[in-house]
Amino acid sequence: MAWQEERGAALDAAREACRVCEAVREGLVSAETLWKGDRSPVTVADFCSQALICRRLLAAFPGTAIVAEEDADDLRGAGTSATRRRVLEYARMVEPSLSEADLLDALMLGRGRAEPAGRFWVIDPVDGTKGFLRGEQYAVAIALIEEGRVVLGVLGCPRLPAAPGPSEAPPGGLFYAARGQGARALGPGGGPEEALSVSRQGNPTEAVLCESVEAAHSSQGEAARIAEVLGVRAAPLRMDSQAKYAAVARGDADIYLRLPTRADYEEKAWDHAAGALLVAEAGGHVSDAYGRPLDFAQGRTLRANRGVVATNGALREPVGRAVSRVLAAD
Repeated sequence: MAWQEERGAALDAAREACRVCEAVREGLVSAETLWKGDRSPVTVADFCSQALICRRLLAAFPGTAIVAEEDADDLRGAGTSATRRRVLEYARMVEPSLSEADLLDALMLGRGRAEPAGRFWVIDPVDGTKGFLRGEQYAVAIALIEEGRVVLGVLGCPRLPAAPGPSEAPPGGLFYAARGQGARALGPGGGPEEALSVSRQGNPTEAVLCESVEAAHSSQGEAARIAEVLGVRAAPLRMDSQAKYAAVARGDADIYLRLPTRADYEEKAWDHAAGALLVAEAGGHVSDAYGRPLDFAQGRTLRANRGVVATNGALREPVGRAVSRVLAAD
């Protein structure tokens, strides 16, 4: 089966990164952190997660480039020594013999080239900064791109509830998809895999619409007008990170809108690659706000696209018409 070894390495890397990110969040995030707006805990988690993932992927596939969000230069120089020590402390939970030089070398791996006709990994080590700090939704995202197409996607979602609404089951899980092979989920303790399938909701008025918590990430005003055009009655489901893609893939939500807030903004490849494949392989549909396929052959950003619209497939046409109507009016 294609990409089986890659899937195993990416799942292991995501599992390790999620464990360390949760340790950072539990050990460093406090009410004082949130009050001060201090991003240092998420910085520790970002660097630690990325370094561990890069080392795992490099060991398994030394010839494959890695494109990742964080830069080792941000962890060098004056004023960063305390952060480096923290990152190294948490990284050693997974690799006890890791040195500071090893850590920085691993982070440098994320500078790989995203060749349109090549093969490369894209990584978002902590997707959803505000969600991480609030103890809500964030994701560890890993995807493999070959010749401009996402062929493998893995999402680690440590805080995602086991099911919508109240549940006694522990939160968290891993979600993965391989092109042409469907999408699956694994609970936080492992166990049997569960096939993922989008909802069959075809009535827009009964649909659940998912969007970002942060208004700066997506135009909530336009989303509200689209919901009005569709006749959506339920309040929007708001969460941070690519956990929104997981919500659509397993049927918690029927629509996900990420509408551009600036004319010059380019979506980052690592913010969408894993999640978009997850929804598509679960039976849904993903495009940009103008109905165009997401073009991952452009490198680190989706500069050929504007915004993102994901649906369960059954709602693709009515949602597309509503998005076109609202955007045309602006």
